[in-house]
Amino acid sequence: MTDYGQFRAAAVQAAPVFLDTEATVAKACGLIAEAAAGGARLIVFPEVFIPGYPYWNWTMTPVQGSAWFERLFRAAINVPGPEVDALCAAARAAGAQVVIGVNERDPFSMGTLYNSLLFISGTGELLGVHRKLVPTWAEKLTWAGGDGSSLRVYDTSTGRLGGLACGENTNTLARFALLAQGENVHCATYIALPTAPADYDMVEAIKVRAAAHSFEGKVFTVVACSSITPEIVDIVAHDDASRAMLERKHSAFSGIFGPDGRLVSEPLIDVEGIVYADIDLNACIQPKQMHDIIGHYNRFDIFQLHVNREPQSRVVFADPPVLAPQSFAPDQLTQP
Repeated sequence: MTDYGQFRAAAVQAAPVFLDTEATVAKACGLIAEAAAGGARLIVFPEVFIPGYPYWNWTMTPVQGSAWFERLFRAAINVPGPEVDALCAAARAAGAQVVIGVNERDPFSMGTLYNSLLFISGTGELLGVHRKLVPTWAEKLTWAGGDGSSLRVYDTSTGRLGGLACGENTNTLARFALLAQGENVHCATYIALPTAPADYDMVEAIKVRAAAHSFEGKVFTVVACSSITPEIVDIVAHDDASRAMLERKHSAFSGIFGPDGRLVSEPLIDVEGIVYADIDLNACIQPKQMHDIIGHYNRFDIFQLHVNREPQSRVVFADPPVLAPQSFAPDQLTQP
């Protein structure tokens, strides 16, 4: 009889060492070791954990924030690169899958960044990179959008892993594209968002999205959200109003949801920490008998989703063909 496996998952809620790439990578490696010591074989970190989130987009004008963008660009990482190597080594030492958000520099441009998720295997292999498809609202001042080539699910020892960053978890079609690839563990990464409108409760918004995806797809969802520390507030706040905005509570939530849409871990709100849950993938089977939206509970003769996963190129070069040099018989040569 097929057993689809059991394992412990961990959701890390933590703050980066803001804009300090080396220190944040070291902190991430330490948290990987800590979560693995707690029995975790899947460890999920927040959105753009390395080396932090551009809060100035919400508290400053674009002109004021321009110098901060340059600081973030300089502190961002290349993929692949030495920081990725360090994270892969930590995952290998821990024997755990790791999903972590980073600011990724475009390999060709000195002014383009991506909000990216790294998927790392328990043997230390970089399985893939997902670039956030559409930066949300003020984030468009910092990140470019990814393309469909990174909308993928990875077959690992802890199930078929997929993931989306923050507001992408509101995108019904992106979520369905992952479910249709057999996703059974979804990694939803977020940042603490105290800068949201006054009537927007970030904690409840995260919970609604995670519960909906788990219930609709009959999957487990691991939510990992960053926290915001007084040190980050001190760095980014430039007046009393921005300080008050950044200090708003109830802006970060991490937890793990089961295939019935209910929490299977303790909730973690605002503060730093790690939450764990024991996941049994066999628990996905019976709920799917009722609603399997990628199988029997759909009408693919009526509905179709087309996903373009061709990598988008910035330029297509139409070079002329290279002609082989011709050889001539002596009597074909023209004498002067």
